[in-house]
Amino acid sequence: MTTAVNPPGVRPQGCTNLKLRQLMRRVAQHYDTEMGKSGLKTTQYSLLSYVVRLGPIRPGALAQAMCMDASTLSRNLKPLIAAGWVELGAGGDARSRLVAATELGQAKRQQAQRHWRAAQEALNQALGPERVVALHAMVDDCMALLAPDESKDDE
Repeated sequence: MTTAVNPPGVRPQGCTNLKLRQLMRRVAQHYDTEMGKSGLKTTQYSLLSYVVRLGPIRPGALAQAMCMDASTLSRNLKPLIAAGWVELGAGGDARSRLVAATELGQAKRQQAQRHWRAAQEALNQALGPERVVALHAMVDDCMALLAPDESKDDE
């Protein structure tokens, strides 16, 4: 992994956190408007999609896959469990649990996926596909550069 070097005379201005939060709010509003038609929040759709794709899965592994902490995952699972879209069942031993989508949850995700596609296509249209691809690449690069260095944990 390489570190970024500023070209001569380039000095970032303003707060990166604020700019990213502003963009995230605008993008979230865009998706939430469309996803609301399915009866799911965008965050619920994302979680349900991960469970459908990866489940049955241990909650800790799901939290790790989604880059979130276990308490946030637990809180976000509750409404999906209450709606009957996800179930938390017994795992391989008495202490472990597995998260899995129910048939109702799989159907809900399929219905919601149409709204997600509409939101994504509208965003691609508004920003242009080249900019979306570049944005994804930049976010991925930044995530890699800002990832915790696990080798330090071994020291």
